Amino acid sequence: MTDPVSDFLTRLRNASKAGLAQCVSPHSKLKESIASILKTEGFITDYADGVDAQGHKTLVVTMKYAGTTPAITNLSRVSTPGRRLYCRYSEIPRVLNGLGISILSTSKGLMKDADCRRNKVGGELVCNVW
Repeated sequence: MTDPVSDFLTRLRNASKAGLAQCVSPHSKLKESIASILKTEGFITDYADGVDAQGHKTLVVTMKYAGTTPAITNLSRVSTPGRRLYCRYSEIPRVLNGLGISILSTSKGLMKDADCRRNKVGGELVCNVW
């Protein structure tokens, strides 16, 4: 697998569109940080560590729904391994006029776009969520 973050976002997108209660993905610190931001912003209910049948560590994400409508409308990967996209804090795009969020990888860790603007720190634009 060349892009594990894109795989994680695709699993979340597919699980929300299929109406699944949980989504399981291989664990990494970056994916756990993305799940933490999604939880604080209210896009997912919870996330936890788990172990699969082979003994590998996994990340189990509990999806959030309002009735049958998923909280995650869309997830899009912005910066890819073939085309990295970096931006200053003043150039961070607004997602749906502030209804969505951008997640950036900065020198201070993974942060959402509003925190980057507040702390005046830029970085790699990882994904957009709305």
